[in-house]
Amino acid sequence: MKYLQSVLRQEKTRLIAGGMILLGLCAVTYIFGMLSPAALGGGQTVVITVPQSASSSVIGRILHEQGLVHSAWFFNFYTRLKGVDGKLKAGRYTFHTAQSLPEIVNELVKGPAGDRVFTVPEGFTLKQIAELLEREGLVTRQDFLAAAAGDRFDYPFLQGLPPGPNRLEGYLFPDTYRVGSDASAHEIIDLMLSRFAQKLKEMDYYRKAKAAGLTLHQAVIIASMVEREARVDRERPLIAGVIFNRLKLNMPLQVDATVQYALGSHRAKLYYKDLEVDSPYNTYLIRGLPPGPIACPGEASLLAAVQPVKTSYLYYVARPDGTHAFASTLDEHNANKRKYIR
Repeated sequence: MKYLQSVLRQEKTRLIAGGMILLGLCAVTYIFGMLSPAALGGGQTVVITVPQSASSSVIGRILHEQGLVHSAWFFNFYTRLKGVDGKLKAGRYTFHTAQSLPEIVNELVKGPAGDRVFTVPEGFTLKQIAELLEREGLVTRQDFLAAAAGDRFDYPFLQGLPPGPNRLEGYLFPDTYRVGSDASAHEIIDLMLSRFAQKLKEMDYYRKAKAAGLTLHQAVIIASMVEREARVDRERPLIAGVIFNRLKLNMPLQVDATVQYALGSHRAKLYYKDLEVDSPYNTYLIRGLPPGPIACPGEASLLAAVQPVKTSYLYYVARPDGTHAFASTLDEHNANKRKYIR
């Protein structure tokens, strides 16, 4: 009896060991299968575009849909295991279905061949962006401005905007971008508009603009003025508050940056004759908001426009260090001008 029990225990142990080995072999086979090329033999070339800020799971789904990897889930698992899930770079890639998963991941970590990186500073205008891209050797100024004025871009926030050369002013989000060296003006603009759409979603911006009593276009206009006027982040909501206060009282906004935009140049100092320029952007002559944004605002200015600080301030004047002195009355404002304007 004891002998029989011993034999049974040994047989059970062998079965468990055999099962573990079989399970291990199955796991190894599965892993090697997942790491192997998605297509055997010659395969085919596939061009994909990885969006900006795409997660590894999103990239895995793109690769799987294009027949480049066996499993989107395993791609995500593998990149996390290797610690590179946050290092996969956006851009346009040319892959081959005969490439293994590790080879594809390595290319995604290195970035697309021939990629170019450029940074658009906050507060740049369309014309300044065009000049920057031309200096970088990406597209000509003329091609960029022509695409901005005439090309079709399907984003909800562009619906209803008046046509013209400045229709996209304010809607190209200032940020650092990576593009292929052969990227067209249309593709670059679309990338910047896509980033703007992404930021609107992240900031829950439509809801915040509505809560502030603004349309999206009005919010972007105010944000663009804040961007051009402010030099330090803590003052952005204060400047937005002054704009709101003057709008409520139907006072001319008298924002110098709008006059500079009307003049077509950014001058260190404005003269009285400059304040008489005949333009709907001259907020010394018109009341209310100008017809459109005057620059591309960053996130801080966009948020300031829909979350202004409530004060009694109606005026501000720049100090030599770039900050501003705020005032509630004209007498206080004149005193600040005598103090800080030389």
